[in-house]
Amino acid sequence: MPVIVIANPKGGVGKSTLATNVAGCLATAGHAVMLGDVDRQQSARQWLALRPPQAARITGWDVAADEIVRPPKGTTHVVLDTPAGLHGKRLEAVLRIADRLIVPLQPSLFDIQATHAFLAELRQHKRGAAIETVLVGNRVREHTRANEQLHRYLATLPLPVLAWLRETQNYVQLAAHGLTLFDVAPGRVERDLEQWAPLTSWLRGQQLAVSREKAA
Repeated sequence: MPVIVIANPKGGVGKSTLATNVAGCLATAGHAVMLGDVDRQQSARQWLALRPPQAARITGWDVAADEIVRPPKGTTHVVLDTPAGLHGKRLEAVLRIADRLIVPLQPSLFDIQATHAFLAELRQHKRGAAIETVLVGNRVREHTRANEQLHRYLATLPLPVLAWLRETQNYVQLAAHGLTLFDVAPGRVERDLEQWAPLTSWLRGQQLAVSREKAA
């Protein structure tokens, strides 16, 4: 049972939005998905409460204090959302069970600095090499200096960049109804699904297709 963790100590990088859509991607593919939430804000849990019953089922995971509990019986995939400032015992608990790690970051100097420090910490961790780690450029705006700076930084890292996701109200509007890109008609979110394609393939165990090109 793969455990997919969405993490970055920098707040506001879109971890919860990415986590819910990762869960939706797997659930609509027929997997029994559990979405856990270590974030004190419980954003993923609140989102699950909005999810309509006819949508692909995603179960919740109650996390008390710093304890990481077992997922419900029958779960095939776990997606775990994490808080800003993830460190200490909570980081140790997450890394102990993680199989895959998705690190989202936005095109800003603060995101780059925070992510750089987090990746350095991960490399030094005893389980760092065992966790399959990928990067996702999030809320990317084309033709901006910040975007170009992010591309230059990510090109220096020995990690694959699986997606460049644009800033769009599609995520906001769908989240307000407990939905993801994968729950609605493809034509409605066609451009976004195209950007997700390499990440979708990776999540569903298909051929890894890494792109370091700018978002279309």
